[in-house]
Amino acid sequence: MKNSLQQEFQPHQPPKKGFGESMKNLNAFVLIFGVIVISTILTYILPAGEYDRVEKAGRTVVVPGSFHHTASSPVEFFHIFTSIHAGLVNAAGIIFFVLLVGGAFGILKATGALDALIVAITRKLANRELLLIPVIMLFFAAGGTLMGMAEETLIYIGIITPLAIALGFDAMVGYAIVALAANIGFMSAVLNPFNVGVAQSIAELPTFSGIGLRLALLAAFYIAGVIYIYRYAKKVKQQPALKTLGSYQTGGKPKAAPDMKLETRHKWILVVFLLNFITLIFGVLKFGWYIPEIGGLFLMFGIIVGIIGKLGPNQMADSFMDGAKEVISGALIIGFAQAILVVFQDGKLMDSILYYASSFLGELSPSLNAVGMFFVQLFLNFLVPSGSGQAALTMPIMAPLADLVGVTRQTAVLAFQLGDGISNSIFPTSGVLIAGLAIAGIPYTKWVKWVFPFLLIEISIAIIFLLIAQAIHYGPF
Repeated sequence: MKNSLQQEFQPHQPPKKGFGESMKNLNAFVLIFGVIVISTILTYILPAGEYDRVEKAGRTVVVPGSFHHTASSPVEFFHIFTSIHAGLVNAAGIIFFVLLVGGAFGILKATGALDALIVAITRKLANRELLLIPVIMLFFAAGGTLMGMAEETLIYIGIITPLAIALGFDAMVGYAIVALAANIGFMSAVLNPFNVGVAQSIAELPTFSGIGLRLALLAAFYIAGVIYIYRYAKKVKQQPALKTLGSYQTGGKPKAAPDMKLETRHKWILVVFLLNFITLIFGVLKFGWYIPEIGGLFLMFGIIVGIIGKLGPNQMADSFMDGAKEVISGALIIGFAQAILVVFQDGKLMDSILYYASSFLGELSPSLNAVGMFFVQLFLNFLVPSGSGQAALTMPIMAPLADLVGVTRQTAVLAFQLGDGISNSIFPTSGVLIAGLAIAGIPYTKWVKWVFPFLLIEISIAIIFLLIAQAIHYGPF
């Protein structure tokens, strides 16, 4: 569950002082509030304008060529503050969805089933070290693509990294088969409620539609990741001098007990967990379930999992709250990001931005429009390192922009998830990345040097899939 983790998983150090140091560690909420202020100022400077809009097949679409300038509508100073409340209200449905799903995953984690499964896998593969790489990566890729696993990986980094070293690899291998695999799953987002689920909701697409291409995307990223890490692992095993051994710390988070057993109740919990996603796919495809139904489904299965896991009512409630706490930052960022859009809409700048952005993309070949959107999202993730927050900020602009430049909205969502996900492996504004490297004892600069070639591979795969999506008119629309 990727969210802004600027405050979490940080080493306990004396607070840094000075404006320069503060700017280096800028909190995501401070950044967004600054953008709200700048957006308000822009309503006094930039020309206002509007597109005509019509209802088409149950969604609101922009009429191409209908842009016209309107009278300026500057936003008042006090509206800077009231816009935040309005943004939270506008995004309430998505915010509550994120909290419900986060809470349900909190109950699942409290049962210990996931910890028991990963310990059981590592124990079985202890004497088949090279097989460990694809199997462990598959587990974490599945976690990323199904439940948005991100900060949860921090617990497992402290388990898998020393195991990898004991098997003759190094800290880089141990860290990568957890964190890189989870990120591969996260950005492929087959059923990830925290990026694609939010983005499709805003773009007025059926929830989790277009699953086929995302499955192929997951397979492509997974195979590329396994090959990349496998080749490096064999190299360091043959040349020990190349190893990065790192150091181990848990950042205050407990490690799973190495003697933990995968009990019968754990197995039933995992079966029910899988059944949840089968039911979700069936409900979405057969009955057109949307955010309220999906949120309710996760809550229902969370309670069932808690009962099987022998959690009492109070334990379930506490675990639900713990899970919701982990995503509260990202949930609030959604509302704060919506406040920017409130200012743009009230100042009549939203359509002006669309007009100039579409004019710029219009200079590109139609087949490259989606690629251009991808690179915009890629660099925006440096400023807004929250999948759901970035979706809330950009999709209200990107969805109608896609209509204007001949890109399907589903392709625009694909460009968002790829741009948001790929940069998580390298941008230092990602709290999960920095915390994970600290746990594994890997210097950030050394990680960047190691992962950069794979980043280029991911970008190449992303561009290929975006060109395919553009060519097949990836939809439904």
